[in-house]
Amino acid sequence: MSEIRNFTLNFGPQHPAAHGALRLILELNGETVERADPHIGLLHRATEKLAETKPFNHSIGYMDRLDYMSMMCNEHAYVRAIEHLLDIEAPERAQYIRTMYDEITRILNHLMWVASNALDLGAMTVFLWAFREREGLLDAYEAVSGARMHPTYYRPGGVYRDLPEQMPKLAESRWRKGQDLERMNRWRNGSLLDYLEAFTGDFFDRVDDYETMLTDNRIWKQRTVGIGEVSPERALQMGFTGPMLRGSGVAWDLRKKQPYAKYADVDFDIPVGSNGDCYDRYLVRIEECRQSARIIQQCIAWLRANPGPVMLKNFKVSPPTRTEMKDDMEALIHHFKLFTEGYCVPEGEAYAAIEAPKGEFGCYLISDGANKPFRVHLRGPAFVHLSAMDEMARGHMLSDIPALIATQDIVLGEVDR
Repeated sequence: MSEIRNFTLNFGPQHPAAHGALRLILELNGETVERADPHIGLLHRATEKLAETKPFNHSIGYMDRLDYMSMMCNEHAYVRAIEHLLDIEAPERAQYIRTMYDEITRILNHLMWVASNALDLGAMTVFLWAFREREGLLDAYEAVSGARMHPTYYRPGGVYRDLPEQMPKLAESRWRKGQDLERMNRWRNGSLLDYLEAFTGDFFDRVDDYETMLTDNRIWKQRTVGIGEVSPERALQMGFTGPMLRGSGVAWDLRKKQPYAKYADVDFDIPVGSNGDCYDRYLVRIEECRQSARIIQQCIAWLRANPGPVMLKNFKVSPPTRTEMKDDMEALIHHFKLFTEGYCVPEGEAYAAIEAPKGEFGCYLISDGANKPFRVHLRGPAFVHLSAMDEMARGHMLSDIPALIATQDIVLGEVDR
């Protein structure tokens, strides 16, 4: 009988289940994990220090590149912190647009999560299905911002522009032609709101498909039930937020507890788990997809009935229109000044937090009265959750490590910042 030996194993950063530039050093007793030491820093881009060297608006795009699955949610926290310092508030229509796009972003994040989690544990079909839906929602990103991944759409005082009246159609190509192209463009004959209404109406059936494939699947449950259990008390002690906390049975959601944008005016439920394991966190995220679609539908109804401005008429932060620039030299000068030098923010400090798809994402700003922040610090949920990897992994098998990495839903751009 061979003797079980202790040894150290590098898990990543090239491992397909590492979800980015993560290196885990695992101390094993046979195939049982005795210690897991996450090593980060391979992706560090100094986002916080870079933001301190640029005018306030120039750093909005940096927020997209932190957790690059939760782009507009990251922008929302940063923009809200600036608005707190300026003591301004976006118009009501812009608030509804932000609420709608925050939930579109939540679905985008959770689709990527269920796709990669399923693939990590051996299920490929769900990966292909979830990416089909992601493509549709990324088209909604592109329609308002021109970019699919890094939109830079939110602005202090509102959003970049109003929703388009015509949803762009897919062009014919070697992959899309004939009846297939006609079917794919069926939802694109009207406005962006028409498109999103059709998408969300269909989306509930797509989520049911994911559950049919996974929820009662014997292999899926063997890989997730009882894995990475965290009690409600311990989840709070370790600073968990988002689905990691709600999966342990704690109904904490900033959209309900500290409402921002228009979350106080829409109806939705907070799904919670009971066992705090990988399976419960999966169920929470799946149900959050449905609740996000409900919120989007309510925002669509309000936006249809209530036209209005989407940017505050405050010329300290708002650029003049093209018509104004053509008729007024002062407006033209203001345009160039705003986009080069930016604007000065009153001295003070502010913290703004939003319920990002992975948990609480917060932005702490200090202004010394200049046109750029004196200090920027970002509170990323994935960084906090990754710090619990050692405790969650101890006693589990080596084959459970992909399930634990996936259940934390980490993105290293946000962890390293």
